[in-house]
Amino acid sequence: MFRRELKINFKSFCIWTFITISLYFVVFLVYPSISNGTEIESLNQMMKIFPEDILKAFNMDISSIDNVYGWLKSEGFVFILLIIGCYSGILGSNILLKEENDKTIEYLAVLPMKRINIILSKSLVGIIYIICLTLVIGTFNFLGLKLSVDFNTKQYILLSLTPLISSFLIFFICMFLSTFTNKTKKMLGVSLALILVSYVLNVLSSLSKNIEFLKYFSVFTLSDIRNVILNVSINIRMVVISLIGSMLFLILSIIKYNKKELV
Repeated sequence: MFRRELKINFKSFCIWTFITISLYFVVFLVYPSISNGTEIESLNQMMKIFPEDILKAFNMDISSIDNVYGWLKSEGFVFILLIIGCYSGILGSNILLKEENDKTIEYLAVLPMKRINIILSKSLVGIIYIICLTLVIGTFNFLGLKLSVDFNTKQYILLSLTPLISSFLIFFICMFLSTFTNKTKKMLGVSLALILVSYVLNVLSSLSKNIEFLKYFSVFTLSDIRNVILNVSINIRMVVISLIGSMLFLILSIIKYNKKELV
């Protein structure tokens, strides 16, 4: 089961990896011409026009975008959070449902295999691919930065690891939600909506103290990029919350999946 799942999900992993790396490859190619020209001065002037709360939402108040590392610490890692979050959500929502969609669940049902083993094998595969995507993106950008600018290595490594904190929880939430339906397309929409709404809530919470409470409803709050930039450390409390939440939704998935009519 484990090797089978690794093989089945390898193609989608390669597609997500290739697209993401291609996007950041273009950034590393284009940014030197921007930072060495008059364009960067125009960008800095434009940044002064935006309200401080808007700049804070993208960490631009504590990170200048006059070089590629500064851009990564602001918009760059926001995109990475969304990309890995979307990949985790889609993977979590499909990893159980595709067996029903492809009718292979009938074959699994006659094997001497408990449903808990099916979930645990698929969960392990999901965790491995999320980690691999994070590491591949992180390594690629690290090499790009090495060839481009000086940067704080420890800070960058911690920043590269922060997407894991929210992505694991996203994966298990979406996997749990998938146990309530048999329709793959429906779950795809639900998972993407969950991720986008969660991201919007996280952004809105940073715009005003009156709505700061919205951050408690966003899973992206766990990946505290701002804290890493300022303190060069990961908030252990967020890691613990993510682990507890992931375990909780894994247990709930096992309970619900055991009661679900599969055939």
